[in-house]
Amino acid sequence: AASAADAAADGGDAFDEEPTPERVTPELERSRDVASGANGVGLGASSYRFAVVSLVALALLLCNADRVIMSVAGVPLAAAHGWGAETLGLVQSSFLWGYTLTPLLGGVLADKIGGKNVLLAGIATWSVATALTPFAAAASLPALLLCRAVMGLGEGVALPCMNNITARWVPKHERSRAVAACMTGFQSGSVVGLLAAPAMLVAGGVSAPFLVFGVAGLVWAVVWFAAATAYPREALSERRVNAQELALIEEGGAVVKVKAVEAQSSEESSETTTDSSAQKKKVSAARLFSAPPVLACVFANFVNNWGYFILLAWMPSYFKQVLGLDLAQSARFSALPWFAMAVCGAFAGAFADWLINYKNVSVTATRKITQGVGFVGPALGLLLLTKTTSTGGALFALTFAVGCTAFTQAGFLVNFQEIGPRYVGAMHGMANTAGSIAGIVSTYGAGVVLEATGSWNAVLRVTAFVYLAGAAVWLAFSTGERVFD
Repeated sequence: AASAADAAADGGDAFDEEPTPERVTPELERSRDVASGANGVGLGASSYRFAVVSLVALALLLCNADRVIMSVAGVPLAAAHGWGAETLGLVQSSFLWGYTLTPLLGGVLADKIGGKNVLLAGIATWSVATALTPFAAAASLPALLLCRAVMGLGEGVALPCMNNITARWVPKHERSRAVAACMTGFQSGSVVGLLAAPAMLVAGGVSAPFLVFGVAGLVWAVVWFAAATAYPREALSERRVNAQELALIEEGGAVVKVKAVEAQSSEESSETTTDSSAQKKKVSAARLFSAPPVLACVFANFVNNWGYFILLAWMPSYFKQVLGLDLAQSARFSALPWFAMAVCGAFAGAFADWLINYKNVSVTATRKITQGVGFVGPALGLLLLTKTTSTGGALFALTFAVGCTAFTQAGFLVNFQEIGPRYVGAMHGMANTAGSIAGIVSTYGAGVVLEATGSWNAVLRVTAFVYLAGAAVWLAFSTGERVFD
């Protein structure tokens, strides 16, 4: 094993690495055996892992709802304060100032201390900031920008924690579906926020959606604190997880915490995966973040967020400015593409697991297929949008584009767990940092272009080109094989 000094010589902090298996096929075969109950494993198992995944999905729903309500409330706020498109773009992008800073830190902390506590701290932070947003807006523009940035600090840890928690709580044969379920919750947040915010604005004024969703997040935090554990083994003593479910998870290839207890001696704890007990080696942070498959995931998240934040922040404005719809109509029309994304994401996860578990398609080919749909589809949809002026045509093009992006949930988002399951939080955190930079540039840049030209075509064509570039890089450098761990 390389020493810490050797790792430092490579550049960056050292991470632990176990020997890399030559192929993942035997693991998949064992995972299928576990899924089918071979040798009695999994028979009579409890299903608490589904409760944990459901809570994570609900957290991500609140996460995205808290973001999207500004795209609705931002219109009356802009009117009240005399903001132009550039200032509104600044307000939208200020969320990403904080969001850029915490994904990597949150991911590393989740890998070290568990996603439970990191996610708890994150949702408490962003929920308080959400509730304070209307008061900050009333105070001054700088106060609002600061509040949005703090909200971003909290939300930055959410997706890395999701991947960390599912890597520990879900066996491999359920992996794509679990991530898709969490991301379905995430995308459903857009639907809920876009549909609920206009009604709340009418009923309670501009403060109402921020207060309602902020309080909901704090209630979730209380439930999560009482219900979740960092590892399923920790829930065994509380009888939430029975021995059969624990075996199903751990023998199914999840990241587990192994406790070797010797008689009359203290416990020694180490984290490993169930498919290797060999002595761990060291891998530097520089090596981790320079591996081509990792960089492919990082670039994929950059591309995904470039398009995602433009659509999230500006879709209601597009329907209002280009198609002449009022605010409530714009919000309702904007909700349909995100509903399609939630549905398509659930399908993509099931489809990917079906290809791997039942059609014997390799993990690498499966991830390339799903990610290819997730990038090429949106590019085609946005190019189509530049050619249509009707409400129905625009809605179809956007729904097609956003629905196709959901296939990324069975692509790069789950791929972190395959190329390095023990470092999934750190890798996803780095990817989210890159994605945050993309979101800042694209969201603010779209506002600048729109204010300067008054035309959406340049924004849509550049975004389509970015999606196609992402597809090319992914097809060239991604893999479903294990690289680290």
